[in-house]
Formats: sequence, structure tokens, C-alpha cells
Amino acid sequence: MKTISNKSKIVFLSTFPPTQCGIATYTQDTIKGITDVYGKSISCEICELVKEPKAEPTQAFTLNTTVREEYAKVAAEINEDENVKLVHIQHEFGLFAGNYGDHLLDFLNVIKKPVTFTFHSVIQNPNDELREFVKLLLSYSNSAFVMTNRSKEILVNDYGIAEEIISCVPHGTHIVIYETPEQAKKKFNFEDRIVLSTFGLLGEGKNIETGLQALPKIIEKAPNVLYLVIGCTHPNLIKDGVDVYRDKLEALVKELKIENNVRFINQYLETEELLDYLKATDIYMFTSKDPNQAVSGTFAYAMSCACPIVASKIPHTKEVLTSDSGILVDIGDVDQFAEAAIKLIADEKLRNEMGINAFTKMRASSWENAAINHMSTYKRLIENPTEIKFSYPSIQLHHVKKLTTDLGIIQFSKISIPDLDSGYTLDDNARALIAFCMHYRLTQDKEDLGYILIYLDFIQRCQKPKGSFINYVDQENREHIEQNAEVNLEDSNARAIWALGTVVSLSDILPEAIIKKASKCLLNSLKWAENIQSPRSIGFATKGLYLYHSTVPNLYVAAIINKLNAKLLANYEDHASDEWKWFENYLTYGNGVLPESMLYAFLVTNKPVYKKVAMDSLDFLLSKMFVNKKFRVISNNGWLHKDSEPHPYGEQPIDVSYTIQTLNSFYNAFGLPEYKHKMKKAFDWFLGKNHLNQIMYNPISGGGYDGLEKENVNLNQGAESTVCYLTARLIMENLKMSDTKVIPLLKSRSGVAINS
Repeated sequence: MKTISNKSKIVFLSTFPPTQCGIATYTQDTIKGITDVYGKSISCEICELVKEPKAEPTQAFTLNTTVREEYAKVAAEINEDENVKLVHIQHEFGLFAGNYGDHLLDFLNVIKKPVTFTFHSVIQNPNDELREFVKLLLSYSNSAFVMTNRSKEILVNDYGIAEEIISCVPHGTHIVIYETPEQAKKKFNFEDRIVLSTFGLLGEGKNIETGLQALPKIIEKAPNVLYLVIGCTHPNLIKDGVDVYRDKLEALVKELKIENNVRFINQYLETEELLDYLKATDIYMFTSKDPNQAVSGTFAYAMSCACPIVASKIPHTKEVLTSDSGILVDIGDVDQFAEAAIKLIADEKLRNEMGINAFTKMRASSWENAAINHMSTYKRLIENPTEIKFSYPSIQLHHVKKLTTDLGIIQFSKISIPDLDSGYTLDDNARALIAFCMHYRLTQDKEDLGYILIYLDFIQRCQKPKGSFINYVDQENREHIEQNAEVNLEDSNARAIWALGTVVSLSDILPEAIIKKASKCLLNSLKWAENIQSPRSIGFATKGLYLYHSTVPNLYVAAIINKLNAKLLANYEDHASDEWKWFENYLTYGNGVLPESMLYAFLVTNKPVYKKVAMDSLDFLLSKMFVNKKFRVISNNGWLHKDSEPHPYGEQPIDVSYTIQTLNSFYNAFGLPEYKHKMKKAFDWFLGKNHLNQIMYNPISGGGYDGLEKENVNLNQGAESTVCYLTARLIMENLKMSDTKVIPLLKSRSGVAINS
């Protein structure tokens, strides 16, 4: 059954669900990752490997691996589809018929599409026949994926494969919303148990008996321990309805008298339920007895769910499991497994630290990031590829709502758990108010109104009698605290004005009571706003004042906009030169707001000088952020000073978001396609187009990661990063919709569509 599509296609030769096997699941998850990230321009299809023909095939192609003639026949069928640009073979020797599965050569001799392999088994110390066969396979492709560096070393050293044709992409993992085991146990009523677990299709290689034999000694120290053995037996091991291996395990449980401490979950679980069990696990027991096992998906999944691990020493665990995330033990050593588990049970702090370290380490191998790394190789293999574009993830409000209490949005988050002790800031609540106004304009979702009120009330609560604002509110006492009083609070005050102006600009759709509250608060702040000095504060305030004035024309507000931007213009004239067209001698954070402020001043006053400086300063800024066709965020590691080289690394979501917001305002004002193109390029930073090739958001919750460093992503999802990602995502959604119909997120009376 062939599907019809104009997209470029990748065909995967693999087993596939409902077949119960690790490679089938791996392929399904790989395809989902590619589709989630690139589905806009790439379609994935299956050439399903079966041993018996299906009456009604469900995949695009089917290969009966037991019939030799089928290999060439199916290759010819794939050749006929001009949209197929690549064939990706999931290789395991047992999947194909013949000596070492050499019937696959019949397929390779006919296929005319570029081919790549993923080697799920890499056997070290091969005999001459095996070595030459693997080299022969790769002669058809010159491309192979492996999942560990050790597998790559074996291919290079034991098989003589050229290193440059091997891509190492770690086994993918599912992104989850982080929970402590205590939180996750509630779903299963395990609150009073110490949970050990293992999962996967059961068979002798899993060596579950080692974990069971270690249990009596563990129970002596922790009588409330519960060992979950999750997964059904591999279907190939059940003969005539007899499950010999499971019967053996159940007999061992009775023999050891540990029935009250062991639970068999004899099911092939859906992914979400499996991940929930792993999140509820205090210690994951990886008991495999195969010393040559190249990779284990179960091990990777457990780490990605923040499980501290006790693991057999196999190549994968020895490469990945460092002492800060688990304990390695000798294969089959019951005493070592027991001692390691007892050590972790006795030290809850150590368990939690190991779990978080494991969770953090495995984010880089999420299926989304695996897709990005696969695509880097695919692009080298596909001849004349159509343009491969990122697909935008769905708009998720889960995390921003999770951060919000009845008082406001909490400042920080420990991974995805709101840190109540960090309190609330005016900055974050202003940003959140802007984002929810944008979302409401886009969706008219009535649920947004409650959040708009929470953030607006917070701003009103922070306003002092003379119109300025306090920035920080403590969670415990809900009192206004002069935290870091020596710090200039102009920026946070100006952001409040920006947010208030945003609310007023939605007077055509928001309830009148909300508009009146925001208007009163903004008008009360005008006396303070007149005297703003900081360049960025001028920019933030100007955005809000412009939105207010465009909705409710006010000569006083227009005069303040002109007064503030005259100061900003003076800054520009003091610092700008032919080579440095900027308002200061350095570029720091939120730079885009300065040319954007000049733009709004021009729209209000129609003074040509404001327009010229707006255009010149934006062009200068873009020349520093879009270099050699790549987007580069100004590093917060020392910033960028005049007559100096930019610092690498230290990239913040707030600066990416501000860049997108500024480009959107200029695009809406002048309609230059260049601005739209650069917006998309900047947003791709969130989607994985950065130096680590990793996504910068949690696709499940919508949480935004706090920063991109040299070697890692900061996985904390605080209010600033989450709201900045959400704001950028909303702008891109509006941009996508505006390709067919203009739906401005915010619109001035002059008709110029303005982002917030």
C-alpha cells in the first residue's frame, strides 16, 4: 500500500509495531522524532521486514525476508518512487536470511537510492568472513550509524571502516516532565515503598534472576522494597503457549519467599505508562548478562526518567554511566547488586542527585535531538534534496500555567518543578501578561482571561503611590521586598508599562474591567516614565506607550515617547560611528528593543531621523547576529564590546526572543522579506539550529530551557526562558497564519501590526 506525498521520503527497512521487538520500537521512535522535527518537508515510510506475508499490508512496502526473490523485487518497487530520497536499513544480522543475513545483498544490488545503515549489533574481534561481509555492506553505502563511541571504535579498529563515514547518534530517549519519585509514585499507590524496577521484553539475556537473588539481602535493610519486573516475555521465546523463562522467574520468587516484594507486570506497555513507572522508580536494576551488548534502549530510557542506576558492565553502560549517576557492577554478581542497591536506599540525597544527573545527561539524546543528528548525515547523502525545514511544535501552556499561582508567576524552576522559594518578580509577570495577551488575540481562549487577571493584579499590587513599581514579592509572606535595592529597577518598571500598554491594545476583545484596570495603572506611571534614563528601559516603556497611544490617542503619551527617544537618539549620536552604529559602546542583552524604540518613535512623530537611526542600528545589530548565514546570539559571557571579538557560548532565550520580536515589528512596518527570513532563522535556534544541535524547549510542557552553554543545555525552565520561548512561538504562529491571512497579534490604530 503506497502513500501519495510530494514530500521527500525516507524509507526505513525494519521490523515495526505491532511486532514486539526492540528494533521495531526503535524505528517507530526514530520516525516519530524525525516527523516531529522535520515533518513539514520529510515523510518517513516503512519497508516492513516480516517472515510471513500479510493479507493486508499496512506499510508502504513489505519484505518477506524468508523469500530470496523478494529482496530484489522490493528494491525495484522502491526505485519506482521518485520521491524516495534515501533508504535507511536498521541492521541486525538475524533480521535477514542467509549466512550473516547475506540475502540483503540482493536488495543492495538492485536499489538505486542512497543507502545508510544503523548497526544495532557491532561484534568485536570478528572472524575474517564477518569482517569482510560488514565491509561489503558498507561498500554499497559509505554511511553507517552506531549508538556508542565504543561501537565506532570497533568498526574502525576491528573492521577497518573509515572513521569519517560513521556517525555516532546515541540511542534516543523520550522527553518527560521531570518529577521526583515521591510525586510519581502517587499514580500507582506506591508512596510507602522503595521501588526497584527493570523493564523490557523478557528473556535469558535480561538475567532478571540476578536482581531477584539480590532481593533477600536488600529486604533485610529495607523491608518495604518493591521490585517491579515490567514487560512481557519476548514472543519468540513462548512455545505452544508455554512461557518457560517467566515460569522459571516466578518459581524463583517462591523459592526465595519474596512474593510480597516482587510484582510482575506482564504487559507490553504503551510508552506513556512505561515512562510513568520509570519516573516512580527509586533505583533501576540493569541486570543484562551479555558482555558484548552494544547498546540498551531500556538502560537509556531509565536514565532519561531520572532513575539512579545499578548496572551490569556492558559496553553501553561502561561508556555512559559515570559515578555521579549510578553504580557499575560485575555481570551476574548478586552480592554487588545487593550492596549497590542498599547503598542507594540508605542515601536519599545521593539517589536524588544521581537521578537528576542521569536525567540531565540524557536530554541530549532525546528523539528530537536524535532526529537532528540523523538529518545532518542524511543531508550529505541525499542528492539534490528539496529544502529540509523545521516543523514548529504545538503551542503548549502547561509549564507556564504550572509556574503560576493565584499570586503570579514564580521566578525560577528546578528543572520543571517550580521553586516557590524564588518568589515572584515584576519582570516575569509583565512578560507573562504580554504572552497571554498574544495568545488570547490568537486563540480567543477564555481560559486565558484568568491568567491575564492574575498577572495584571500582580503588576497593580507592585505599583507604588507615585507610579513606579516594586520588582520582587516574597512567596511566604507575600510582602513587597526591596530585594537588591541597589540594582537599577528601571528595566522592570518599564516592562510593566510595556505589559500594561499591551493589555490596553486589546480593548476590542478584552473585558472592559481589565482594560480600565490596566489603563489606570499605566496612566499612574506616566510621571515616573518621563524621567527614564536607561536605554533599554526607554525601549521597553516606548513599546507600551506606543500601544496605548495607538489605541487611545493621547498627546501627553506621545510627548513622553518623543522625550524618551530624544534621549536615546542622543545616546546614539554620542556613540555611533561608521563602523559602530549603536547606542552604547557594547551590545548586551535585549539589544533589539533599542532600534525598535526608534521605530515606534518614528511611527508616532514621523521624524525622519528616528526612522534612519532605527534602520541603521537594526542593520548593524543584524550584522553581528547573522554571520556567514548563521544566527549567533550575543554571549552573556562578557557581552560584545566595541573593537573586540565576540565571546562564544553563553546564549540566552531572552535574546533570541527579543530578536524575533524586533524583526517582526520591522517586518510589519515595512514588509521587507529579509526580516521574515531572519525571524525564521532566529527561531530555528530554539528548534535545534545551534552549536549543540539540541532543542531548547520541552515539547511536552512548553517549558523553555534556561540557557545554551558550551557543552550543555541548562534544563531549568524558569519563567523568563519559558515565557520568552512562548512569545517567540506565538509570533511564528502568527507569521505562519499571515502567509494566507493577516492576523496581527496586536494592532495599532494606524494599521501597523505590532508584536508585543
